Amino acid sequence: MTALVSRSTARHKRHARLRLRVAGDGARPRLAVFRSLNHIYAQVIDDTTGRTLAAASSVEPDLRSSKATKATEAAVVGRLVAERARAAGVGRVVFDRAGFRYHGRIKSLADAAREAGLDF
Repeated sequence: MTALVSRSTARHKRHARLRLRVAGDGARPRLAVFRSLNHIYAQVIDDTTGRTLAAASSVEPDLRSSKATKATEAAVVGRLVAERARAAGVGRVVFDRAGFRYHGRIKSLADAAREAGLDF
């Protein structure tokens, strides 16, 4: 009899496989995205030093009171993290979707970050 694997466990396994190939360095840090049920978080991380260079999320006070759809909020977070990354001197990143499928809110965030000037 096979054991059922929860969705979060399967996502963690996918993320571990993905992280074998995706790593951020000083020249090209990693844009890590996490999607919860109601919110979305994005960080630009330099894995060689272990520092977060820029971050944005939908739980920030100015975005928390928004009545927009979750996909629209993800696009706002994508633009915001791109602006903060550009201010920190980052122009190129590696996209880490953290085991989530590249559609919906993840795609919306990535497209908005590209439009705001990040190259990945």
